[in-house]
Amino acid sequence: MSEFKVIRSPMEALKKFFGFSVLREGQDQVVASIMEGRNVLVVMPTGGGKSLCYQLPSLCRDGVCLVVSPLISLMKDQVDALAARGIPATMINSSLSFTEQKERLDGMRKGAFKLVYVAPERFGHEGFMHALAEVDVNMVAVDEAHCLSQWGHDFRPDYLKLERAVEMLGRPQVAALTATATPRVREDILKHLGLDDPVTIVRGFARENLHFRITACDTHKDKYRRLYELVKRHKTGIIYCSTRKKVEQVYEALSELGLSVTAYHAGMTDEQREEAQNAFMNRHADIVIATNAFGMGIDRADVRFVAHFEIPGSVEAYYQEAGRAGRDGNEAYCELLFNHADLRTQEFFIEGVNPGIPLIVELYELLRKHCSAETHDVMWSLEEMAEHLKCRNAMQVGAALSVLIRNGAISRHDVSGQRVKLTRITDPSISGLKIPLDGDALREKEVRDREKLKAMTEFAYSSGCRQQWILNYFGEEDGVPCGRCDQCLTLGVEEGQSLGEEETLVVRQALSGIARASVRLADGSWQGRWGKTKIIQMLKGAKTQ
Repeated sequence: MSEFKVIRSPMEALKKFFGFSVLREGQDQVVASIMEGRNVLVVMPTGGGKSLCYQLPSLCRDGVCLVVSPLISLMKDQVDALAARGIPATMINSSLSFTEQKERLDGMRKGAFKLVYVAPERFGHEGFMHALAEVDVNMVAVDEAHCLSQWGHDFRPDYLKLERAVEMLGRPQVAALTATATPRVREDILKHLGLDDPVTIVRGFARENLHFRITACDTHKDKYRRLYELVKRHKTGIIYCSTRKKVEQVYEALSELGLSVTAYHAGMTDEQREEAQNAFMNRHADIVIATNAFGMGIDRADVRFVAHFEIPGSVEAYYQEAGRAGRDGNEAYCELLFNHADLRTQEFFIEGVNPGIPLIVELYELLRKHCSAETHDVMWSLEEMAEHLKCRNAMQVGAALSVLIRNGAISRHDVSGQRVKLTRITDPSISGLKIPLDGDALREKEVRDREKLKAMTEFAYSSGCRQQWILNYFGEEDGVPCGRCDQCLTLGVEEGQSLGEEETLVVRQALSGIARASVRLADGSWQGRWGKTKIIQMLKGAKTQ
């Protein structure tokens, strides 16, 4: 590639490389702040154009912009899109050989690239950090910055290496970007990055083209019937399921109906996942059925619906996934198929990601006992470790490994040609009881995870405007009814219109009636005695027995 010519004017660069003459609302403020040299925290909804906020300024200055990104597929999509616009970009992650990584680092030193996408775990490699010391890094853009926070919905321990990495690079400018962050998560991001005098830019969370709906489904048959209606009406969409098994079941059910579908989950090979993603992105499939492993960075604009087959574990995860609908600005529909029994799956996940100290110590002692005497390595899969521990939930093993990594007791390494990672004991002479595990922090994380699920459950049972409830959750207390969701349409509420005294009284009377038809359990929670049909009959004053 010929030498890249820096264009100092952001608006000229915007026109030349992206074909736009103006920036969107919110983007303009972020770009201006970055061009002034300020550190920024950007909270902008899915589809709001976050990537452009750091890509554009990087083209207007000398040096390289390092972009921290959590997924290889996301990096590849971004790099391919930039290359298609004539922008020199590349990525460095575990999918590359040592030789390929070295070649790209050499290219960075010579100024061959303007943007380099890097996986967060790279910053834990001393050799990588020494190589970066010779590179002119003008900015570090932290994409999916909520991964820094244990209060976030997708905490990644590798992101905690970033503050030290930024320090070692001589404190270049930092831009942290995310689509979903409560005020508490924003505080965490700023604390973990140690940003000096940052500008925080929060663009409204409201998506004015999205119609939210929660449909109570007593059986799986109800869910499949509703899914079929959604697919026939809206054609193009994403269906999220909580487990790999459920993805495969829904995929088979919709395939048998002759629909154009593909499936995506973390249990598939890299090649299978790439094939599924390409089929959806290239419009060879109208619908993708997936776990939450799918979607980060997906920018297919004509997604007309997003359906959740089961309740997600947090409002943040739900809103980020639902926000993948309607990125072209046209009407789109987001529907949660809700059955209270589905909460058991999320409770199983919470147990899986929150192992107790006894299990963590037991796992460490198992690895210490079986590691190689020379290299201190163990080559076991998570399932093999779980089998040795007689642990029914392999997720707990993965979470325990993460805790041990954060405490420096072990390290995990990719092995060329192997799907199973190598686990290395840092110092086998140290007993598991000597590892300084923070029991209070581990318990606090579990409490946080349960609070998130509780909030998501409250959303599913909420009686007011769906969009307004979400805005309040993210700290926008001045949100008004959307006039488009199922609740607003049922109550005849127009956009921006609040309930009057009479309507509020009717709603309260109905809720009071429903409460009287429930039983209070020993733990203080409430459980309904009857199904929706009998509740409706009661509220209508039916004269049945």
